[in-house]
Amino acid sequence: MTEMLFIRHGATEGNLERRYIGRTDEPLCREGVGQMEAMRETGYSPDLVFASPMLRARQSAEILFPGVPCRIVNDFRETDFGIFEGKTAEELSGDADYEAWLGTMCSAPPPGGESADDLRSRCAAAFRETTGAVQDGSRIAFVVHGGTIMAVLEAFAEPKRDFYDYHIGNGECILCTYSGGKLTVVSEPEK
Repeated sequence: MTEMLFIRHGATEGNLERRYIGRTDEPLCREGVGQMEAMRETGYSPDLVFASPMLRARQSAEILFPGVPCRIVNDFRETDFGIFEGKTAEELSGDADYEAWLGTMCSAPPPGGESADDLRSRCAAAFRETTGAVQDGSRIAFVVHGGTIMAVLEAFAEPKRDFYDYHIGNGECILCTYSGGKLTVVSEPEK
């Protein structure tokens, strides 16, 4: 059995402003750095870290686990929000494309962006690939994005839950065990 900790990167200015931040390569803000420093104090010590290529995830991994081998996995990047990237729901209110996208429960691709199904498929395939190289009995940390965590857990975790039921905030984590291709949720933030 392998222990896996799924960590959502620390906050960025765009996160604090509630912007759609997917492909935008923002650094951690002061609050995000503080979140990662506080999490580091828990003392979790993985054997290996997998991280998104986005700066906010790489910075989070460096703060959390200095000196631990970190493999960048391109397909663990956040979803591409297309023309909504960098904007808030308030700024998009009344926009016909945005209203149409919301009408699909955000499952259709935003204009110029990525669909929820494409995100799910990409992240699930990346998880299968990365876990194929993991030794049984090891401790692994994934420092990634909210969408990435939701996609992986929806696909593999027990108990089975909906994509959005696995949402966690910046600087939060979900601990799982992994055996026989199944993730079992051990602990997660209270909602």
